[in-house]
Amino acid sequence: MLMKPKIDDLLKTSDSKFTLVIEAAKRARQINNYYRHLGEGFGQEAPPQVQITSNKPLSIALSEIAEGKVAFERDADGLK
Repeated sequence: MLMKPKIDDLLKTSDSKFTLVIEAAKRARQINNYYRHLGEGFGQEAPPQVQITSNKPLSIALSEIAEGKVAFERDADGLK
């Protein structure tokens, strides 16, 4: 099974594979929280920014990163 988007394309958006892992994990958690609180009206997390066939938060997060739909900034404490 081939991964989409390809890892080479994803690495072009980050300075290292470790940063990419942290970015994807943070965004996947945000997407998961969005779906968990969908019917409760909280609306604190941003909905998924891409339309893909997968419903897995990590796959959605990686697709968003590949398309440049989400951005993270690095400060002294880590990624935001």
